[in-house]
Amino acid sequence: QVQLVESGGGLVQAGGSLRLSCTASGRTISSYMMGWFRQAPGKEREFVAGYGSSGGNTYYDDSVKDRFTISRDNAKNTVYLQMNRLKPEDTAVYYCAACSNLCYYREHTRYGNWGQGTQVTVSS
Repeated sequence: QVQLVESGGGLVQAGGSLRLSCTASGRTISSYMMGWFRQAPGKEREFVAGYGSSGGNTYYDDSVKDRFTISRDNAKNTVYLQMNRLKPEDTAVYYCAACSNLCYYREHTRYGNWGQGTQVTVSS
């Protein structure tokens, strides 16, 4: 079991940037598929970005492609989500998640470990 804690959320103006951090404890993230998901008010939880456990492949939802970047620092056991050119529609609670088996980067039900979430609010 791995414990995940997100941080870095906050209020930012449209067009601005924010970097979220997901620090893991208990296990090393290198053995997990790591994912970022978000859930806006009244909306279903949706995939944002993923980082594969093998080879470091990255995946992005089309809505954030070319704006967001997921990265991993194994020494710090931390996954980051760099968010640039933020839009009001990016406003949501952002969750970090880890999948250890039968992973599919887009599918939140495959992730067994979740952080508590961090609020990102983008003003227009």
